[in-house]
Amino acid sequence: MAIAAAASLAATKAPTPPEGVQTAQLAPAAGGYPYLIFLPKGYAAAPTQKWPLLVFLHGSGERGTDIELVKKNGPPKAIAQHSGSPFILVSPQLELAEGNRWDPERLDLLLVDLRRKYRVDSSRIYLTGLSLGGYGTWAWALKRPDLFAAIVPVAARSEDASADPCVLKDTPIWAFHGDQDDVVDPQAGFAIVKAVDACKGSVRPKMTIYPQMSHGSWEPAYDDPAMWRWLLEQRRATPAPGDLEPNISAKKRPVNR
Repeated sequence: MAIAAAASLAATKAPTPPEGVQTAQLAPAAGGYPYLIFLPKGYAAAPTQKWPLLVFLHGSGERGTDIELVKKNGPPKAIAQHSGSPFILVSPQLELAEGNRWDPERLDLLLVDLRRKYRVDSSRIYLTGLSLGGYGTWAWALKRPDLFAAIVPVAARSEDASADPCVLKDTPIWAFHGDQDDVVDPQAGFAIVKAVDACKGSVRPKMTIYPQMSHGSWEPAYDDPAMWRWLLEQRRATPAPGDLEPNISAKKRPVNR
């Protein structure tokens, strides 16, 4: 009976996605979002190796039920030209609804599932997003500063005036914005960066302002090799907690290196 049960479980286990391409996955049964996943080449050949994970949150224009829309901008667009990238990329999709925002609790649930299914290096979980996804980047990182080795918000600001910016004072941050952005005011976008900087943490946040650039600052930001080198160099001194559950706050924020 035990052998039959094991065989049945093996038969129903979802296959590992192919390497070097982005494939669509359903939302986890426990909650979260549907997503695209890119596994690096060599993932299957190194069964004990753990890999960096980059979670990308798209903007408002990519909401909906057509997962292919998520490839329009940002890392999913870039990785199509760089199939040898040495990290796992996960790009969830937000439903199309008036005023809909990325929900940190649902993102927590997605990350729980990802860490159960894939070999993620818990000291190298990165988060980035553009426009609405940049808002989500700030929101999730402020709720869960214990998770991320670095964050890259692009063309965005923080909407939570009650959040304590000092929870991110030891998190490497590189924010990007166009100085002519007529959708998200650059000064509002960098207010949270300046607030984090004022906390005098172990690492100062970085800001890049593109001159004569409107809302599409994600194009030069994600095309910049220096940003990618910097991102993949970041590592948490203390890995993200292994018993990850939604709404669990870190008692003490570990220092990044």
